[in-house]
Amino acid sequence: MSITIRPYQEGDAHDIAELYNRHRDNPNPVAGGIGGDELERELTERDTATFLVAVDDGRVVGTFGLFHSTGRRSARAGELIADMFFVAPAYRNGVITGRLFTEAVEWMMKCGCLVLRLTVNPANTVAFRLYRRVGCVSVGETVPGEDGNVELHNYIPLILRSVFADLDPEAVAALGGLSSFANVAGGRDDELRSDVRVVDGVRTIAYALALGGFRIDASIDVDRGLMLDARLTAPDGTARPLRIAEPPYRVKTARQVPPHRFESGGLVCEVDGGDGTVTVTAAGHHGPLLVSTWPSCEADRSAGWREGQPRDLDVVPVENGVRVAERSGEDEVVGTITLDGGVLGQDFTFTRRPGRIFQTIGLRQGTFALSDPAAGTAAEHLLGTGIGVRDASEVVAAAQVAPAGSELVWNDGPTRIELPATRPVRLIHTGLVERHLEQDEDGVARLRTVFRTGADARPAARSAAAPQPVAGTRAVKVQAAAAGVTSWTEGGTKVLRSPHPRTRAFGCNPRWTAGMWVTREHGRFSLATGLGWGVPTAGGWEQKHPLGLAAPHERIDWEVTAPESAAEPVRVDVRAPGAEEEVVLWITPNTPSRTAVVLDSAGTRRELDSSMFRQVWAAAAAVRLADGSWLDCRPAGEGAGAAEVVLRTTASGLLIGCVAAAGPDGAEASWQLAVHREPVV
Repeated sequence: MSITIRPYQEGDAHDIAELYNRHRDNPNPVAGGIGGDELERELTERDTATFLVAVDDGRVVGTFGLFHSTGRRSARAGELIADMFFVAPAYRNGVITGRLFTEAVEWMMKCGCLVLRLTVNPANTVAFRLYRRVGCVSVGETVPGEDGNVELHNYIPLILRSVFADLDPEAVAALGGLSSFANVAGGRDDELRSDVRVVDGVRTIAYALALGGFRIDASIDVDRGLMLDARLTAPDGTARPLRIAEPPYRVKTARQVPPHRFESGGLVCEVDGGDGTVTVTAAGHHGPLLVSTWPSCEADRSAGWREGQPRDLDVVPVENGVRVAERSGEDEVVGTITLDGGVLGQDFTFTRRPGRIFQTIGLRQGTFALSDPAAGTAAEHLLGTGIGVRDASEVVAAAQVAPAGSELVWNDGPTRIELPATRPVRLIHTGLVERHLEQDEDGVARLRTVFRTGADARPAARSAAAPQPVAGTRAVKVQAAAAGVTSWTEGGTKVLRSPHPRTRAFGCNPRWTAGMWVTREHGRFSLATGLGWGVPTAGGWEQKHPLGLAAPHERIDWEVTAPESAAEPVRVDVRAPGAEEEVVLWITPNTPSRTAVVLDSAGTRRELDSSMFRQVWAAAAAVRLADGSWLDCRPAGEGAGAAEVVLRTTASGLLIGCVAAAGPDGAEASWQLAVHREPVV
């Protein structure tokens, strides 16, 4: 077996797509797989810096890509985002993984991009430990957001290039003798916590690199992407400071610019003066109705739907809105953003084609409809990731295209959002679209989005079936050591799955310890993260009473009220005065790997198979348990803030989140859980 690692070549795309399609654990999964033409287009649209391919006897067995943007995120100056890092299972115990990573880092040092960013599912402990072993550090969120990943940074290329000119010849020789970066950066643990230390008000990262018998101690200014100091220790113990060369780039820091705000007909539009993001909100709706990214004068630095970079923007008021201009050298993009009569107008002129625009729809319940202009028909689907439109968020080029002349409509009853597609629109999933800017004959590219609000809210969906509780007595066990409910039975029905007394991974949560537990999370509509996965904090829980727990460090306490008779529902009351965004009651029900789900979505009863979606939101939900009975989850009363239920399907099983928003004084929520013979949604 002779492995060759080389740059991507024309003709590789089909083989790489086939490699990904053969393995469910590939890093960029898309339902139904992707084609070679889609992969090739994806590499082009990401403005790929380099893409390495590992080949064995002519067969592609591994890949490693470095990108300026991925759709989700865009890199700062001097940074590259690693993605599509994949090695076929038969080759994972060899040297190919380390060689791909090392060659990618060496390429970065040569080209002057010195900070590597990557994302990893922390529940994939093998991958997470590998990245930690090669010097990747956590400088941002320490737990996974909705996308299921945490982001890590690697500053080793920055350190080595910055001090290389002042290294002793023997240290240079030791560096040249490295075949891998494994263990060079020392043994960082695999805990989900930040590696940042604040020194004199500066967020810093410390490194200790071993080069044979030499050691380099260095510290990094995380926010400016600069080396602060470095010191070389020789094998005999003598140490001296190292001169630091300036990097060949300048990181643009965010300006503190207040948003530009204007209103029309009960709608509010805000334009971020720092990065150009457009947000439309309406009273009574939890979160934005729409978020639209700025296209960017630099096409290779398009803002992602999760993250964009600071821009030097000139913003001036105009009638019903603002005019935003960005200039880069001789290139210019000017966008006129207006809100009038329920219509968001985005008109752009530009000297050279700018980057992409991503628009996130903020409705979580209700329906999505796409008209077919050729057939004169419209297909309507329940709103949910993976329903009706496949989720192409990992490979945007594989997204479904809505043709010119079609109309996209989202409707939750009180709010209707219409997007007339005068040009083709990519449907990344039912809540996320990509819009390219095509100029009309007068040189203006026009985007329109129509908002219709104020309709009466729909009543809650009601089933014709009368509640039929499971017969027998109830037993619920709450344990502080597991941070939650470890068992719940109704007669002979096992309601929850729980790993207690062990700790296991579930979905993207590497610390699953109970069948029901509570965490604080970022907002369900958070642009940067979305709602997390219920990863508990490292602090301990105290047993208030047999069915009640408290976490003083988190300022959360919750308790279960469980009448002995299964004829009465279980009630869970959660109080989190320290919560700033959301508090979530998480449940891992004892369901088969594929099960039936009944939802109240915007007042309409919907029946689904769990294989049909990746994520779906509801006002209330019932899921079929392993014995055929149904677990019903819904808010108890009207007290919870913007209470909703989210269901996610994972390889581990079904995950339910009962989500309540925090107010000025934190969050309080009450949930009613019951087991019935038939669904009562």
